Amino acid sequence: MIFAKIVGTVVSTQMDEGIKGKKCLLVQTCNHKGEIDGNYLVAVDLVGAGVEEIVIISQGSSARQTEITHQKPVDCVIVGIVDMVEAYNKIVFKK
Repeated sequence: MIFAKIVGTVVSTQMDEGIKGKKCLLVQTCNHKGEIDGNYLVAVDLVGAGVEEIVIISQGSSARQTEITHQKPVDCVIVGIVDMVEAYNKIVFKK
């Protein structure tokens, strides 16, 4: 699993039947402090996340292991919204 920040939404009028009706968000990978550090990805939102939130994403075959995405053409999925990160006994991120 990877940390990412939601930076926008993705609208597509033509989608595969397997993912029609699913909310897609534009995310950018980030570190454990919520600081942007990586690539842009389109992720299917399973948890009702919103723009500017730090989330947990799964990619690749792991993204197709949920009830909603099983055997669907999905490569990136949002599986959690981060409330707090503690590292080395210090809170490094808090919503």
